[in-house]
Amino acid sequence: MREILAAESPAAVTEAVWHGLLMRLAPVSESYLRELLRAAGLPIHQPYAGVRQHTFEELEQSLREMLQVYTEAMAAGNRDRARYCRRQVIGAKDRAKFLARNPGTPPEKQEQKQEMAEWMLVWLENPEVFPAWVDARKLVR
Repeated sequence: MREILAAESPAAVTEAVWHGLLMRLAPVSESYLRELLRAAGLPIHQPYAGVRQHTFEELEQSLREMLQVYTEAMAAGNRDRARYCRRQVIGAKDRAKFLARNPGTPPEKQEQKQEMAEWMLVWLENPEVFPAWVDARKLVR
């Protein structure tokens, strides 16, 4: 990947760069590719950046960014891109739920991941409501 990035010198990971890397590095997983690109310090455009959930602030920011892409995709009639956004959120929600149920996860982290899964469920149920909901949720949290 370093050779590809050095040769092409992209300023950020756009849709074209993302798909090109996936194709050239196959059978690399999307999550591993994301890790490599973050380690390289290259900005990744949504929806390819995925849903970051190390902190509530990261989660909120990435869900708001994903909402922007999702809304634009729906307005443009790009159902594939909108579905891709939803798949990213569903995958992140599933990872959060797994950690919330994992007995090896510390109790504080289990609570955090359960709450994060709830945030993502709200996003999935009605993405347009998420910004107002999360603002209200933060007031009671």
